[in-house]
Amino acid sequence: MTETGRIIKSIGGLFFIESSDTIYECKARGIFRKDGISPSVGDMVTFENGVITEIHERKNFIIRPPLANLDQLIFVVSVTQPAPNLLILDKFIAVAEYQNITPVIVLTKVDLEKYDDILDIYKRAGIEIYVIDYNDANAVEEIRLLLKDKISAFTGNSGAGKSTLLNEVCGDFNISTGEISEKLGRGRHTTRHSELYRLPWGGYIADTPGFSTFETNKYNIIRKEELADCFAEFRQFEGECKFRDCSHTKEKGCRIIEAVQEGVIPQSRHESYCCMYDEAKQIKEWEL
Repeated sequence: MTETGRIIKSIGGLFFIESSDTIYECKARGIFRKDGISPSVGDMVTFENGVITEIHERKNFIIRPPLANLDQLIFVVSVTQPAPNLLILDKFIAVAEYQNITPVIVLTKVDLEKYDDILDIYKRAGIEIYVIDYNDANAVEEIRLLLKDKISAFTGNSGAGKSTLLNEVCGDFNISTGEISEKLGRGRHTTRHSELYRLPWGGYIADTPGFSTFETNKYNIIRKEELADCFAEFRQFEGECKFRDCSHTKEKGCRIIEAVQEGVIPQSRHESYCCMYDEAKQIKEWEL
């Protein structure tokens, strides 16, 4: 009997597929390896007699850890201890935008340091941003609503508070938050398999490593010509530059640079863009 479901876990060549509230253990057809594709956690698949026969079209895919069909990537960012690295954050936001994954920022440790600047930067960038104060029950409930009926991955620097956040969000429910927290909160991410954790109120959480190991590797390289579209606040000025092939880095008559000077686009975001543009210029076509 042919069935369809979502892969929620893979380990040692075995895939665990959730279909109609039942978990099936399956292997993949050898033809997938021949075609250079492999089933991944998050994939919707067709399977029959314990064998995956078809991988449905993906809306996005990140390489490490391998996860398909994410709805949102949630960046847990502490405002201090450790201080936020905006360039690294902007790089990962750009990858999320490029992969058609909604980026979301959750600020932690807000009782230890002012956070108005970072809040302003990313609100102006049009990125959804939440402030977590654990004395405010509504703040935790907002994150639960954010996760509802979506496939979400959490990532962030070691020490940013992923473990605490997940325990606060999921701790009242009968799911293995200790296991999630251990994986998400580790200084060094050593998870040997990917897994989706089902939330009682709808949706899934995926485990991902911290920024130090979440790689924008060659599979996620963004060409310099495509980079501006990965900065949401640039899009409103599309086509308004003096030169059609404007790089938005130093040209006279660049509408993006004017918007930075006017304070419409945050300077730190433009600096991140210029840094990423310079890096993208070094990429050889064969590397893509």
